Amino acid sequence: MRILVVEDDQKVARFIQSGLQQEGYAVDVLHEGTLAGEQARAVDYDAVVLDLMLPGRSGFEILRDIRARKPTLPVVMLTAKDSLDDRIAGLDSGADDYMVKPFALAELSARLRAVLRRGAPRENVLRVADLEIDTLTRVVRRGGRRIALTAQEYALLEYLTRNSGRPLTKSLIIEHVWDIHFDSISNVVEVHINSLRNKIDREFATPLIHTVRGVGYVLTDLPA
Repeated sequence: MRILVVEDDQKVARFIQSGLQQEGYAVDVLHEGTLAGEQARAVDYDAVVLDLMLPGRSGFEILRDIRARKPTLPVVMLTAKDSLDDRIAGLDSGADDYMVKPFALAELSARLRAVLRRGAPRENVLRVADLEIDTLTRVVRRGGRRIALTAQEYALLEYLTRNSGRPLTKSLIIEHVWDIHFDSISNVVEVHINSLRNKIDREFATPLIHTVRGVGYVLTDLPA
């Protein structure tokens, strides 16, 4: 999943980015509000973490821009203001949740998971053939056997599984699983696909991850 973090305090932004990346999210960061609304509309983000007080434009203005184009995109608003009126204003402006600084990263992560579940209909358990992914616990099993994945391998497998049967180009995979600074010339996609194949397919009769020549990759239990 890909998250946009709009936070002018660079220390706080690095704290959020590092923590979410460790959980397997692709995270883009902006430190001012001028282009935030435009970027949130242009890129296929799963959620936005948005500071209220920003140089250039306020979080409220950015949120109005997002809601005009993407009314269901989950937004968690951050602020140093903790009065009841401020919290009400944030929620009334269209935020899905509202957190007061300072906050624990574990709580932000939990709230993101909650708004992601509310933001769009999503199955908690994904299944393709005998592959099963519990998206709440991030437990992956095939044929009933638990498979250990790194955070990035999990993010890639979940994206492939949510789009099972649909060939995905390398560019689509990069856009959704890696952040905006990713070097598209790198072979990291191929490396992670090979790693997933070793863990998901190697010891099973039916391969699920297929190469679609000239296109990219597809996860399916049918011949690609």
